[in-house]
Amino acid sequence: MATGPARDPRGLRGGIDLGGTKIQAVIISRTHRILGEARRPTPAEGGPEAVTAALAGTLGDAATAAGVAPRALAGVGVGSPGSVDAQAGTVSQAGNLPDWDGSFPLAERLGRLVGCPVRLGNDVQVANRAEMRLGAGRGRPSFIGVAWGTGVGGSLVLDGRLWLGRGAAGEIGHTVVVREGAPCTCGRRGCLEAYAGRAAMELTARKRADRGEKTVLFRVMKQFGRNRLTSGVWARALDEDDPMAHELIDRAVGALGTGIASAINLLDVGAVIIEGGLGIRLGQPYADQIAAAMQPHLFLPQRAPEVQVAALGDLGGAIGAALLVGAV
Repeated sequence: MATGPARDPRGLRGGIDLGGTKIQAVIISRTHRILGEARRPTPAEGGPEAVTAALAGTLGDAATAAGVAPRALAGVGVGSPGSVDAQAGTVSQAGNLPDWDGSFPLAERLGRLVGCPVRLGNDVQVANRAEMRLGAGRGRPSFIGVAWGTGVGGSLVLDGRLWLGRGAAGEIGHTVVVREGAPCTCGRRGCLEAYAGRAAMELTARKRADRGEKTVLFRVMKQFGRNRLTSGVWARALDEDDPMAHELIDRAVGALGTGIASAINLLDVGAVIIEGGLGIRLGQPYADQIAAAMQPHLFLPQRAPEVQVAALGDLGGAIGAALLVGAV
């Protein structure tokens, strides 16, 4: 998708992808052309108010790049982790965001700051919507999107429609892959996210490093100027052939293979699209490893689904969020 300055603000939409370590914003045209984009780190403290201010700032940066004021936009969509109530405009149970306790009226607070209407959606579901319309899901009647990032999320497209269930469909990260297994950030045990979520992997790496185990992960983190083990940090550690990084990523791949294969056995869809910061950063070679890890657990391994990385890359979540704003 081409980028360039906007001359007419009518019909432009903003989209924001809120992640555990980064916030990505785009401004798109009626024809889905990207006119401006920006990225900032997600605040590590300060709770929902700090996150809301960072969302507004990132959108402002993208709007400046597009040559338009945020208040002139037709609207802004936000893809958020946690439990999203689109009608009420609230986000709850966002455990991978800082100090996000209870329910927070994100749409109303952000709307005040940016001066235009705000719509909310689940982060993985909006990314899947973008892939369905514009990316790797085009022409596929049914597929599963799996977001491998700070946590592990999922979203379903069945017979050409995004399946929402009662509002929480697709939470593959909180399916159990090891009974009474590792503690998860959600408070339960043995969840897929407890093994493959980047936040959980970082907790494990820190505990092992504190016990004296050698790793380059935290040196690379400091070199990158980060305070968390971002996707880029993990990728560099793998490039440096760090044993701990390889072990934890391999464990994550195995857990993803187990969980996704179980979902395939239940739904029998023909494709899996790997999304999220870590999945996109590690790319198709690791998508292929996930596909291989699925094989022993598939009921019909001879009819294994295609597993591929999201075609829209890092911008998919923000583009999908912008699609929440209705055609104008």
